[in-house]
Amino acid sequence: MMKGGPTMARSTRPKDLSECTEQKRLNDAREQGIPWKKWGPYLSERQWGTVREDYSASGDAWDYFTHDQARSRAYRWGEDGIGGISDDRQRLCFALALWNERDPILKERLFGLTNSQGNHGEDVKEYYFYVDSTPTHSYMKSIYKYPQREFPYGDLIETNGRRSREEMEYELLDTGAFAEDRYFDVVLEYAKDGPEDLLVRVTVHNRGPEAARVHLLPTLWFRNTWSWDECGEKPLLAEAGAGTIRADHPELGAYTLACDGKPELLFTENESNAERLWGQPNPSPYVKDAFHRYVVDGETGAVNPAKTGTKAAARYILDVPAGGSQVVRLRLAAALPRDPFGKAFDESLAARIADADEFYGKITPPSLTEDERRVHRQALAGMLWSKQFYLFDLDRWLMEHDAHPLLGSQAGGVRNAEWFHMFNGDVISMPDKWEYPWYAAWDLAFHTLPLALVDFDFAKEQLLLMLRSLYAHPNGQIPAYEWNFSDVNPPVHAWATLFLYQVERNLGRGDVQFLERSFQGLLLNFNWWLNRKDPDGRNVFAGGFLGLDNIGVFDRSSPLPTGGSLEQADGTAWMAFFCQNMLEIALILAEEDPIYQEHAYRFFQHFIWISYAMDRRGEHHDEMWDEGDGFYYDLLRLPDGSATRLKVRSMVGLLPLCASTVFEGDLLERFPRLRELIALFRKRHPEVLAHVAPTEEGFIGYANRRLMSVLNRQKLERVLGYLLDENEFLGPYGIRSLSRYHRDHPFVFHVAGRAYDVSYLPAESNTGMFGGNSNWRGPVWMPVNVLLIRGLLNLYPFYGDDFKVECPTGSGNRMTLFEVAREISRRLAATFLRDESGRRPVYGGTEKFQTDPHWRDLILFYEYFHGDNGAGLGASHQTGWTGTMARLMDLFGRLDAETVLGAPKGRVLSKLVREQVNGTPEK
Repeated sequence: MMKGGPTMARSTRPKDLSECTEQKRLNDAREQGIPWKKWGPYLSERQWGTVREDYSASGDAWDYFTHDQARSRAYRWGEDGIGGISDDRQRLCFALALWNERDPILKERLFGLTNSQGNHGEDVKEYYFYVDSTPTHSYMKSIYKYPQREFPYGDLIETNGRRSREEMEYELLDTGAFAEDRYFDVVLEYAKDGPEDLLVRVTVHNRGPEAARVHLLPTLWFRNTWSWDECGEKPLLAEAGAGTIRADHPELGAYTLACDGKPELLFTENESNAERLWGQPNPSPYVKDAFHRYVVDGETGAVNPAKTGTKAAARYILDVPAGGSQVVRLRLAAALPRDPFGKAFDESLAARIADADEFYGKITPPSLTEDERRVHRQALAGMLWSKQFYLFDLDRWLMEHDAHPLLGSQAGGVRNAEWFHMFNGDVISMPDKWEYPWYAAWDLAFHTLPLALVDFDFAKEQLLLMLRSLYAHPNGQIPAYEWNFSDVNPPVHAWATLFLYQVERNLGRGDVQFLERSFQGLLLNFNWWLNRKDPDGRNVFAGGFLGLDNIGVFDRSSPLPTGGSLEQADGTAWMAFFCQNMLEIALILAEEDPIYQEHAYRFFQHFIWISYAMDRRGEHHDEMWDEGDGFYYDLLRLPDGSATRLKVRSMVGLLPLCASTVFEGDLLERFPRLRELIALFRKRHPEVLAHVAPTEEGFIGYANRRLMSVLNRQKLERVLGYLLDENEFLGPYGIRSLSRYHRDHPFVFHVAGRAYDVSYLPAESNTGMFGGNSNWRGPVWMPVNVLLIRGLLNLYPFYGDDFKVECPTGSGNRMTLFEVAREISRRLAATFLRDESGRRPVYGGTEKFQTDPHWRDLILFYEYFHGDNGAGLGASHQTGWTGTMARLMDLFGRLDAETVLGAPKGRVLSKLVREQVNGTPEK
């Protein structure tokens, strides 16, 4: 066993991160208020079909506001576009529109199937990629692939509609739309010459064998606020010279869009075409779909000849030679330079690219290979492109639905009525700006891990948002997502908050105020969990689906067909995890204020009782731990008082492994009041501590460290036996959400003549539970893999190098817990990396992505992954929590076992942060 801790070495790099140009922008934004982040990719990729835009009586958001209506109908709460940007309140928006002279409609937004149209739920049917972005968005790059053939809207809807849930989805490539490479690569780049001076370069590549024409319409418009507010002042766009559009907004001020080459300028209003939509007369002849009618239908009277309005576009007609390209340049600025497209334009754009390269060169572990660097950078680019301005005033929305609970409203059954206090109006990190263009609370906590690699301030702001009074419910609940804010997500905010605090403290600017402010909100949320999810006070917790959708035998968010209640192994483990994180936060705060020792003891006590409740003796049938199987299961408690374990080997039974925290040996000496209280607890409940203690020797491990863990050593070994078995959970590309054992041994539970079964499904779901657009019965999910790795890394400093397990189970190859964590991370990363044959498992059998040089290095970070072959599934742009791959690559690109084992708690983060700031340490 290794002795002592590692020494900190000096950096071999000549400059630290603070001297990096992009980092200076971040510092200036934080310290001087310079608005480097005022403009960014804050435009959604789908506003239609959202809850916010749903004013139907039935609550059918998908059918109330459709893709077909979107070109003609003004939005109420937000805007969308292709590769778009906006200011941080989404008042003025910019995006691209395209027409290939074959499509029936002008391409102004991405197309996809609704939940009822897709055989696996909603799904975008386009190919677009987030290639690069700096944290201040001083440089951004994306690629959109636009077919030269007619876009197969009808074919995609009809063919997917005929397919069953057991069949694969019908994708855009399957339609032949890209045959013979007859498509355009539309490369969109943004560069800032100042906080409010944006350079735009659009390069259109013709990948086909013949010359082809495309109409490119860079579009500038105002979000419609005036139609909903009688007192709202209407902004104005107007021609201000050849190829120039002036934008005047009463709050935002004046901006000018200069368009190189003096293209034709088109103007209309961002207002609904009531005549097309509802057969009603239009107040103005110039409406939202005017550019479609003018360009596609040839309706010259559709646009305003006075060259004014609230929506404008520059029309470029580009004839692109085979294998060639055309470039269009634009500039949007508060103060336009005299020569907007002179030599300085290209120099500034090149300088921003160099800044981006410098920044990522600094933050990327030097040990990564070229392909690993590519995946790492595109993961972070996807995180940064997935920001969106999210606006939702529930008080106003409920009044507009005649469903406000405090105003005697008549409508009943309207969703989220109990959240009338809520007002959201911020830039938020989205899971996926097309499939999930709304925040999800537990997703957001995971987002902050990779975001902190590039923009710690933004990451911290995201966590605070969910705890603010305009978001969190007065009863303490954190909002889940807009389809049902009252649904329950796993309580991971405390863990993410603690992580960010430790990172910031090791940068030399520990923000105790942030930690204390977060603690107060988290304390309220903790009490909500105690009061609402453990109503009997037995220290066992329900919670419903808890983010794991269809993982259970039954829909865990609905009444049980058996009656009674479900005591959830994952819900209870989540609460043990919550306790540990709150205890750690309380101890940090106790360093400044001893009163927090009382809080720390409270969470210690809660943790002990929760652990005890999960397995009082391990031999009854009313605990979650099954001694015979050596695994945790959900417990079904029936109305007659009897109980039975639902013996599905799933992620539910692995999550208790995550509930582990290590403390240094001098903890109790530093906090005497806590020591007194724990001694009293030991005296009063010796049998409880004896049962819960994680080793035979009690709480003391390597280097006199203390461990709080749901699993003692024997249970840990047994659970790891399943976790690391390739016939159970350990897949070639990470930990599966359901054991492969159930492929040949489905779990079946009979109720009133009906059989409820759970089988191993490594790909898509075969049921419509939770919309049918996700599957937790076999695929690999990144967030829970991250937590399992975190749990293993936490346990390693306690057990040390003497504790080894077989990995894989039965192989005879024994590993320490650190080595196991690294091996799981390696398998996860292999999903995205080229294998020995040059193929990326994430793209499965899609040859275009595997072999075409214009596709194979563009990485998509899917929602989840095939449990056996690693192919990407679900939402294709859920960089959100799948972007945590960047954090894992960073972690194991810098971390070694000696650091984890030898360094006191907190020093591991310190070492990683210093390496990230200063460069590679000398060996």
